[in-house]
Amino acid sequence: MGMMRLEGNFVEELRALVAQDAKEAPTDPDGFIAWFEALLANGPGQGDPLFPWLEQEASRDELRWFFEQEAAGEAGFDDLVAYTQVKLPTSAKLELARNYWDEMGRGNVRGMHGPMLDTLVETLAVTPVIENTVWESLALANAMTAMATNRRYAWHSVGALGAIELTAPGRSAMVAKGLRRIGLSNRERRYFDLHAVLDVKHSEDWNREALRPLVAEDPRRATAIAEGALMRLTCGARCFDRYRNILWDKC
Repeated sequence: MGMMRLEGNFVEELRALVAQDAKEAPTDPDGFIAWFEALLANGPGQGDPLFPWLEQEASRDELRWFFEQEAAGEAGFDDLVAYTQVKLPTSAKLELARNYWDEMGRGNVRGMHGPMLDTLVETLAVTPVIENTVWESLALANAMTAMATNRRYAWHSVGALGAIELTAPGRSAMVAKGLRRIGLSNRERRYFDLHAVLDVKHSEDWNREALRPLVAEDPRRATAIAEGALMRLTCGARCFDRYRNILWDKC
């Protein structure tokens, strides 16, 4: 119970940080989707200079360190989706199910996203454990897990997961190019190559089939979904800032 209280306090502190901005999100379906999609350009952490640097300049060791932090903070998108979809309304539940099926390689182990990540862990010979990980990356994973596994934050989790689908493709593409630059094969960098492309469609489908119907059914959900999206992006922005401070200090 003590850990659950700590987790709840942690989530509520994040909510307090973004609450004012989340209130600006419209509560009608068209307005909300426009606000949500605009996060790609104006959300916390978007356009961070870390990623062009990873694409164009970072050494193999610097890319290894970055990836080790990301792998350690990976909460497992498939599992987060599975927890979040419990008892959701039909349209959103079906969209999350389709997303989960893609994450699971549509039943083919070679297409599962988790093992692709594991392949890159082995290729880069990193050790993604808590002891090697900055607190910002751990906080990101903890925030995502807390929202997905606590039903009072179900709408927040829908927003947070949607924010990942919306914003990940551009960053993934730049990381993939950096990995190609240092000599990784198509197979070795497949995790990032795939997310650079697939998540674009995932985001479009998520916004149309999950977010829009949820807000249309109950406009009050818009604020919670917006909070979740901003909480996820804020945690990501903290990570990028910390990564830059560490990596660029080594240059």
